[in-house]
Amino acid sequence: MKTIKGPAIFLGQFIGSAEPFNTLPGLARWASELGYKGVQLPSWADYIFDVDKAAKSKDYCDEIKGILKKNNLEITEISSHRIGQLVAVHPAYDDLFDGFADDSVKGDPNARQEWAVNKMMNVAKASKNLGLFAAGTFSGSLAWPYIYPFPQRPAGLVEEAFDELAKRWTPILNEFENNGIDLCYEMHPGEDLHDGVTFEMFLERVNNYPRCNMLYDPSHYVLQHLNYLDHIDIYHEKIKMFHVKDAELNPTGKQGMYGGFQSWINRAGRFRSLGDGQVDFKSIFSKLSGYGFDGWAVLEWECCIKSSEQGAAEGALFINNHIIDVTTKTFDDFADSGMDKETNKKLLGL
Repeated sequence: MKTIKGPAIFLGQFIGSAEPFNTLPGLARWASELGYKGVQLPSWADYIFDVDKAAKSKDYCDEIKGILKKNNLEITEISSHRIGQLVAVHPAYDDLFDGFADDSVKGDPNARQEWAVNKMMNVAKASKNLGLFAAGTFSGSLAWPYIYPFPQRPAGLVEEAFDELAKRWTPILNEFENNGIDLCYEMHPGEDLHDGVTFEMFLERVNNYPRCNMLYDPSHYVLQHLNYLDHIDIYHEKIKMFHVKDAELNPTGKQGMYGGFQSWINRAGRFRSLGDGQVDFKSIFSKLSGYGFDGWAVLEWECCIKSSEQGAAEGALFINNHIIDVTTKTFDDFADSGMDKETNKKLLGL
């Protein structure tokens, strides 16, 4: 068994135009004062962290690490979710996802995809230069519009989508392999990889690539009514990252998991701050610790009621209180009789 590292916080949702949220030194000081020991860096806010520069310059990486070290913080991983999403975009979402792309490639899906692939390559290089071991991302989606179709999907449609998804991601996985970094897909509704079955479909198509792994976030499983504890038992060898995020699903006679096109506050399924939802974090931390997960427990704040600052302040203590300092001995060691092999044979009548 190993002890999970933390608490850590994903900075993406806290970046803003006002101090201390508009610079990395400000964010680092704020996170440290709240009790966090690690930060997960976004790859899409260059004025906070420039992933392209980090891919080319170890001096820049040392500068970033120095800013964090000054505040007693470590980098946990790079998050590339918005970039990974652009590796595979269904045409129905072209206009929406142009907002995630550089201005130079907006309105040109092929150029946007090429830009995203190059950016993902830089995430791998930057992760190596920073001395990291994993990075988180989304798979993107080609088949998602057909998740619950009428009329029915044509035969072979999903298979074709996953073949293409694997084709697009294999060169990226190769780059992560070259740099010694695990690429962890967050199982997320809206992405083609959104549960265990879809992950296995993709994994098979990339020939069980060892660098193809999971980011575990139980909140998305609550909203799918998926057993998130069994999921750890099944996939613990593939879980290399951990987002600590809470959620609740309260279906009524009017709506269920699809939410009736309502705002977050009015949905049956919604994200909550840590401790305010339904996730059994005691069991999660116990299972992950028992299976030897020694990555970071990273707060991802998303809540439709509580402010981000209150969620962050409470989150550090919540995570810290759930991290298990794993035992190095068996509780009944004191009763060891000290017998040897010959004595054991005698006791068994052998």
